[in-house]
Amino acid sequence: MNKIISVSSQPITNRSATSARSQMEAERVQEILILLTSLMAREEATIKLIIDCLYDIGYANLINKKVRFRPLNSLAKFVAKRSKPIAKIFAWRWFIKNCPQLIAKWLYIKVQF
Repeated sequence: MNKIISVSSQPITNRSATSARSQMEAERVQEILILLTSLMAREEATIKLIIDCLYDIGYANLINKKVRFRPLNSLAKFVAKRSKPIAKIFAWRWFIKNCPQLIAKWLYIKVQF
């Protein structure tokens, strides 16, 4: 006796297990955010030194690429060097606001399959 068995087009999964897993993942990502924020608070001086080094490299490369006229190039570098403290303040605020989320999202993407 042949019986015809119809199979639904939806995949067979345990929805409660899937939602529990996704909730656990969301909680763990929140823990990562908290840990990253704590790490940034403890390592503020190190991060500010990294921002300082990146600014030095970045402004010189950007000015050399965009400003070809030699006297104007020197003037632009002088102005960029003098505005460094203000740029560091804005970079630090941007870093605190955005980097924990960016790093957590990047790490989460790295462990997803």
